[in-house]
Amino acid sequence: MLKVSGLTKRFGGVVAANEVNLEVRGGEILAVIGPNGAGKSTLLNLLSGLTRPDAGRIEFLGLEITHSVPEVRTWRGLGRAFQIVQPFHEMTVRENLMVGALYGKPGTSLATAQKVVQQVLELTGLSAKADTEAGELTLLEDKRLELARALSTQPKLLLLDEVMAGLRPAEAMEAVELVKRIRASGVTVLFIEHLMPVVRALADRVVVMDYGQVIAEGPYDAVAANARVREAYLGRSA
Repeated sequence: MLKVSGLTKRFGGVVAANEVNLEVRGGEILAVIGPNGAGKSTLLNLLSGLTRPDAGRIEFLGLEITHSVPEVRTWRGLGRAFQIVQPFHEMTVRENLMVGALYGKPGTSLATAQKVVQQVLELTGLSAKADTEAGELTLLEDKRLELARALSTQPKLLLLDEVMAGLRPAEAMEAVELVKRIRASGVTVLFIEHLMPVVRALADRVVVMDYGQVIAEGPYDAVAANARVREAYLGRSA
């Protein structure tokens, strides 16, 4: 579904992404982990078009999108949810989703957008809050709304940037179940996460980054046992 080849991004003397090669397979949940400063968020910024690469190539569904602007990537089916949620606080949950549904795909009719929004509300468990202003939501509901806004653009691949940050363990497990439902609905997921119980519970495959490079890839247990990964990120007692 997504293929990244030699992706490189420099910020002055810092190489935040260093010839990254990565593939995302349709239908999977892929985790990208690594220590702070490893280049994970830079990778997502490159994939979503918020940052332009210095070198390399990005292909999505067989088309090159390396230099496409973010809205074109969204139209083609690449969605993203952010760690820091920024909904339209004075708009209702439903209105927030309508923005995504109407502008996520060119030419979407009002009737189609309304149908998409209703499906997303049900999927994310926000139906009861549909007419509540976003500014009145709890943190967990805010996180659900952030996922829902991304889903309202009808993505084929959803990028999640530490969307469970700040949640209590029980809330994080609720979010895990939501991500599983999202995958079951037909959406492929690539997510960044620091919480290893969440990674273990969700990921079909794990990619580990350090100093802008991919240093390991595979199932969670194999990656967790990798000596280089343990030294770089998980800790020797992990």
